[in-house]
Amino acid sequence: MSTGLIIALIVIVAVAVAAVLTLRARGPRHGASLKRRFGPEYERAVARHDGDTKAAERELSERVERHGSLRVRPLEPAERERYEARWTAAQERFVDAPREAVAEADRLIAELAGTRGFPAGGQYEEQVAALSVHHAHHVEGYRRVHRVAQAHPDGAHDGAAGTEDMREAMVEARALFEELVRPSRHDGGRRGAAGERTAAPATRREGHRTPSLLHRRQAKES
Repeated sequence: MSTGLIIALIVIVAVAVAAVLTLRARGPRHGASLKRRFGPEYERAVARHDGDTKAAERELSERVERHGSLRVRPLEPAERERYEARWTAAQERFVDAPREAVAEADRLIAELAGTRGFPAGGQYEEQVAALSVHHAHHVEGYRRVHRVAQAHPDGAHDGAAGTEDMREAMVEARALFEELVRPSRHDGGRRGAAGERTAAPATRREGHRTPSLLHRRQAKES
């Protein structure tokens, strides 16, 4: 075997070894990056894949590829006010009609997400996937309120325990609603004629109304 051929083989082997080492080095960092980005959503994906972290990370990476460059559209002040008013009305309706209130919350988040540039509510799974990329720590609240809203009226959600499930779903979903309705750091918040930043969403001021409304409902029934 000639000296040139031996040198060529050595170079090829060295390049292959370097590539393997690079891929191994990237793997943990890539996984750690996804874990930081997705938080509880990362653990949920791993659980759904029966503990297979590589499969979960492939799924999450695909979500980032599909939706990571999505540009969120700012809300006009009038739009923001309408959404806040509708959410407040849904919370108030919870006292006498909790199931209808939860259904309205589900519709409202789907509509709001679509308005902000996420996939339309008719594409629920794709909309949730996109929201998980940009709002990973709160998207589970939307899933929960959607599950409750889709439950059959004669199902297991009736009764006292069902009402508590609905209350908790509303509370958890509110966190995502607030993130979607508030001005993002990219648009910096709308400014009024005097240059003042717009007021914080009304949902923050009404932040704990749903639990108290439920307590009032229970007091009325006792």
